Amino acid sequence: MTENSSWKDRLFGGLGKTSSRLTENLSGLVTKAKLDEATLDDIEDALIMSDLGPATAASIREKLAVERFEKGLSEHAVKEIIQREIAAILEPVAIPLEIDAFPRPQVILVIGVNGSGKTTTIAKLANLFLEQDYGVMLAAGDTFRAAAIGQLKIWAERLGVPIISGPQGGDSASIVYEGVKQATATGIDVLIVDTAGRLQNRSELMDELDKIRRVLGRLNPAAPHNVVLVLDATTGQNALSQIEVFRDVAKVTGLVMTKLDGTARGGVLVAAAKQFGLPIHAIGIGETVEDLRPFKAEDLAAAIAGIEQ
Repeated sequence: MTENSSWKDRLFGGLGKTSSRLTENLSGLVTKAKLDEATLDDIEDALIMSDLGPATAASIREKLAVERFEKGLSEHAVKEIIQREIAAILEPVAIPLEIDAFPRPQVILVIGVNGSGKTTTIAKLANLFLEQDYGVMLAAGDTFRAAAIGQLKIWAERLGVPIISGPQGGDSASIVYEGVKQATATGIDVLIVDTAGRLQNRSELMDELDKIRRVLGRLNPAAPHNVVLVLDATTGQNALSQIEVFRDVAKVTGLVMTKLDGTARGGVLVAAAKQFGLPIHAIGIGETVEDLRPFKAEDLAAAIAGIEQ
């Protein structure tokens, strides 16, 4: 079995809860008879309940009305239309994180609320870049939590990559500054920076991120090259409000969604793509360090719709 087909199998298995929920919500709504307005309304509601979001649901409803309104539809045919619509929404945003900065290092700030899987996602991103033969360094910029620093150090040791860290309560910007200096001096390609995940005081977080940006600007005016927001799929629609806040506070450039295998609410990924249009660099299915990968829009759409390919 190739790595590609293995990942595809994990994708379908991991999104089983999401596709099952969609099937349950659609159950009994679709018959071979002509689709009337009331049935179309019910299908639209079912899609919203599946966390695909009102805009996506309205778009799919419109397709159902236009394409097969007179003929009636089987449940499988409805799912095929759902798959096509989801793929069309995801295609423009399924953009892997490319390491193309010059001069090196490429500085990636990783942000997200505590509990979103941020620190583990940093390790998984590092592993992804190591697989591509890039030199990677980590910076423990989330000095607010001692646990975050300790966790990142453990991951750095496991992956065999250098890490820059300081004491709990230390100055994040200083750690990032030191990270860029050392990464530049040692020819590192990618510096991945963990940052504070608290949103309780947005102005504090904004001030901290602004300070990091100013410090980075002294060493490399293009840095940070990426600001990646980590989202936990199990939070459902709450993930959308996090994107809204962090986009404004932190100038987010792209998203990673984790824990898609632990929830029936994976449709929120589609809602996020439709509403915000930000690049979605990778998705997380599973706990191992290899379980974060870029995705193909059509594969993910088929997995959410529950259509085996």
